Amino acid sequence: MKEIYKEVLGLIDLTSLNVTDTPKSIEAMVRKVNGFHKVYPQYPLPASICVYPNFAPVVKAALEEPEVHITVVGGCFPASQSPLEVKVLECTTAVAQGANEVDIVLALNAFLEGRCDEAKREIVEIGKAVRAVNPSVHLKVILETGALKDSKLIEDASWLAMEGGADFIKTSTGKIAVSATPEAARIMCECIKAFYAKTGRKVGFKPAGGISTAEDAVVYYNIVKEILGQEWLNKGLFRFGASRMANNLLTALEGTEVKYY
Repeated sequence: MKEIYKEVLGLIDLTSLNVTDTPKSIEAMVRKVNGFHKVYPQYPLPASICVYPNFAPVVKAALEEPEVHITVVGGCFPASQSPLEVKVLECTTAVAQGANEVDIVLALNAFLEGRCDEAKREIVEIGKAVRAVNPSVHLKVILETGALKDSKLIEDASWLAMEGGADFIKTSTGKIAVSATPEAARIMCECIKAFYAKTGRKVGFKPAGGISTAEDAVVYYNIVKEILGQEWLNKGLFRFGASRMANNLLTALEGTEVKYY
């Protein structure tokens, strides 16, 4: 079990998405990442640091670990209730300022009314715009599965996002009552598997929202391993969106309470 805990540490998008975030608080989080291997050389760094778009240049200026990516939540996260032009500008500005991963929210205002082409067009347009700034940027699409009331809606949202060019599909924003669930994760992973069989393109999976314990990590790790296989168990195709889980994993590994991050 400890080997899984250790592996998952390297799959985390270490996240701070608080109303009270400031440049100083984000810099402090980045310094923790920079100094991690001085304290815990035996464990992997997080895959990325995930912040609001205005903090992309703050992270870029402070980050000393080149393998750690800079992720922003864009597209007017978490509600996605703004004109497409605003969403595009926010995302492209963040990429120009250093972000190499962008997490956007599916336009539920269109999707839930059956205007799926409109919802897909937003993903396509944002993807095209950010890749024009940085061709290697990763676009993650948050489905907000807690707002999708049945499995068919989760399936439809998964396919729409992948067909729209998502590099990852992500469960949740963590900002509504129901966040990630194992049931939604299974549906999404089955869709990823079917999409890969149909197109030959591998799409990543990111559970996020309400995931905090080492036991939670193992549940989602095993879902991905069972459905998608060993080849998905790397940070290029599997991430966790988490703020508390890193410390809980370190606690489980060390056998004593750790509050590093």
